[in-house]
Amino acid sequence: MLYERHKVWSVLLRLFHWGFALSIVVLVTTGLYIHFPWTNTMVIGGTSSFPVATMRYIHFIAGFVFTASLLVRIYLLLFGNRQEKFWNLLPITPRNSKNLFSTLKCYLYLTDEHDQRQCHWLGHNALAGIVYFITFLVALIQIISGFYMLYPESVFWQKWGLLLLGPQQQGRWTHYLIMWYLIFFAAMHIYLVIWNDVRNEEGLISSIFTGIKYTPKKT
Repeated sequence: MLYERHKVWSVLLRLFHWGFALSIVVLVTTGLYIHFPWTNTMVIGGTSSFPVATMRYIHFIAGFVFTASLLVRIYLLLFGNRQEKFWNLLPITPRNSKNLFSTLKCYLYLTDEHDQRQCHWLGHNALAGIVYFITFLVALIQIISGFYMLYPESVFWQKWGLLLLGPQQQGRWTHYLIMWYLIFFAAMHIYLVIWNDVRNEEGLISSIFTGIKYTPKKT
């Protein structure tokens, strides 16, 4: 089968992806430590070591990277290339809605081998688009809850945090639960990316490094 080469992901989209992914790894690791420290949490005598304070500092830095990454993705949803904008991400057009059902057929192995061409899609398929859009909304709540806890003296964050999340302890609980959603999302994302890369020769994994994807050439 012959393939066509397409420039799909911009540099900014790829920077968002890796900033978002790596910040989640750091946030989950440090967040679990803050939730349940597994080392000595006190200042170690004769040293300046204070493990919890160090973990909190790293957590905050990663939180700002996470926030910046999400802001970049919101910008790309509005002003990115064709594959990066929100109307190519969600099933809000007849073409995208058709892709949603064909993608489900592919994932459920209901598509014949000679019909695999319908499983190829530049950018994100509509099913992935729905999950990503939900994840962006969840990430936004995570950011609000994070700043709500980080800045207890801020009138702005306390006002919106109390309005949307309730008392600080409830906001903390929401923050913790969303962490587990992000862990589950990352695990499923990695599995499906590998599954798609093995099943369809479109260079899905390499595309997040190069920005290039391949689709079957029309004959």
